[in-house]
Amino acid sequence: MSLFIVTGSSGLVGSAVVRHYCEQGANVIGVDNDQRAVFFGPSASTASNGQALVDQYASYRHINCDIRDRPQLERVFADFAGAISGVIHTAAQPSHDWAARAPETDFAINATATLMLLELVREYCPDAPFAFISTNKVYGDTINQQGFDEFASRWEIVEDHDWYAHGVPESASIDATKHSVFGVSKCAADLMVQEYGRYFDIPTACFRCGCITGAQHSGAELHGFLAYLTNCAVNDKPYVVIGHAGKQVRDNLHAADLASACAAFVARPRRGEVYNMGGGRRANVSVLEAISRLEALTGRPMQFSIDESMRSGDHIWWISDLRKFQGHYPDWQPQYDLDAIFDDLAGSYL
Repeated sequence: MSLFIVTGSSGLVGSAVVRHYCEQGANVIGVDNDQRAVFFGPSASTASNGQALVDQYASYRHINCDIRDRPQLERVFADFAGAISGVIHTAAQPSHDWAARAPETDFAINATATLMLLELVREYCPDAPFAFISTNKVYGDTINQQGFDEFASRWEIVEDHDWYAHGVPESASIDATKHSVFGVSKCAADLMVQEYGRYFDIPTACFRCGCITGAQHSGAELHGFLAYLTNCAVNDKPYVVIGHAGKQVRDNLHAADLASACAAFVARPRRGEVYNMGGGRRANVSVLEAISRLEALTGRPMQFSIDESMRSGDHIWWISDLRKFQGHYPDWQPQYDLDAIFDDLAGSYL
């Protein structure tokens, strides 16, 4: 029977990966110690999500472990070295804003711990595919240097731009740009994951994600925009939009669809690959458009205000070009469109 190691297993993406593999009858070892509650407070805790996995799946084993704890993680890899079929690394410090407050901690979690995991894979299971959840922030504000048109509810890249039809490709530069502290820590990890694929011949892939969401997301003010926005809308709480007049655009992908993309790679791995991953042209929305959708779902206006002081390095527009991944894995298709995503999120708070 297959066995997979999933880091950040109680979080949004990690729990979706656990469910995907457990539903297929595989054994899964999950590594998580609920750091999200440390980052963002008790309301952002993922402990109940992790417990639900333990209760639901006999094939799931949870290990309460900090991703920076090499001795404990090495025991896991050593104990199961001959059985590990894949490692899906979703654990992270995920917030742009939080990283700027504690750069050393952010780098230790996002970059150094990823290197440590790669070394454990190289030592104990070098043939096991390694899928890393990276971020579109590796491209920095190069994205903001493009031409944009302003409309009533959104910014949109100009129609004659190469990115207009399909979104941002993997060939976009990551150099000479402001990334944010978070973007740099993830970029360092991203490059190392690629290097272990190309230099050490380990099957690896980086998924550079836009906004990933779903009902299991413990959205907080500093991270998880769509889940937190939905929480505010359903529970009639005030929401502050940061910058860009609320017209900034994000593509949105359900965590279950990202989990199936990771599984597609693990089943037919390649080496040192990079994939932009998100909702693409079929599932993108501005903050103002998301507010309008939620007002329609709840039947009442939202309480929101706009703070025009922008986050440093924040994207004004992001849509992922999915063609490379879909070219390599043509059987993968997202199952959630925007309507299904909003219904799933709203249902989790009603």
